[in-house]
Amino acid sequence: MLNDFEQILAVQLTLGDILLNISTALLCGLIITAVYRATYKGPGYSVAFLNAMILLSMITAIVLMVIGNNLARAFGLVGAMSIIRFRTAVKDTQDIVFIFFSLAVGMAAGVGYHLIAICGTIFVGLTMLLLSTINSGTTTQREFLLKFSYSPNGSDEGAYLPVIKKYCKKYRVINVSSPGDEENLEISYYITLKRQNDNDNLIRDLRREGDARSIQVFFDEDPL
Repeated sequence: MLNDFEQILAVQLTLGDILLNISTALLCGLIITAVYRATYKGPGYSVAFLNAMILLSMITAIVLMVIGNNLARAFGLVGAMSIIRFRTAVKDTQDIVFIFFSLAVGMAAGVGYHLIAICGTIFVGLTMLLLSTINSGTTTQREFLLKFSYSPNGSDEGAYLPVIKKYCKKYRVINVSSPGDEENLEISYYITLKRQNDNDNLIRDLRREGDARSIQVFFDEDPL
């Protein structure tokens, strides 16, 4: 009786249905990555993450087609996924939103709701673009953490300050320390760049004109 019940609920997919579902997921995934590139305000997005979102939509669609209405397959998938351990930490909240976005679109495409997948992708994508435009004034003011080592010697003390003033709209010292018995100072600043892509120029000039060493610029806790 259970087998008969499963046969009633089974969904028979043709080759055309399968290709249409996967193609819809692919199209929506490409739109999602385009929205991500347009709304991302960090120093540089990951190409691997963009590719992962496209593949995630397609794979989710395939998984939903494999499961169909079969309860045993669904439990089998849960058991298989429990073996996998994901170690990558997602630090940006917006990245988590895009991951769920890709999953939702893939699910809609996988069960054959193509109109929901496409309309949902377009509507949510336009909403993200609108929010990004509205908040563009605040996202460009994100602070960086600048850390470097410096050896003060006579008249050259504070040689890095003119360089910081040149590239930074705002800056404030948060820590100065002298590790061990060395004469070097480790200095940390919170800075807001005048131009978002001046990280490389700031580091180069700090090393050349400011006599700084071991320079690191952190954004969202990741060194650049």
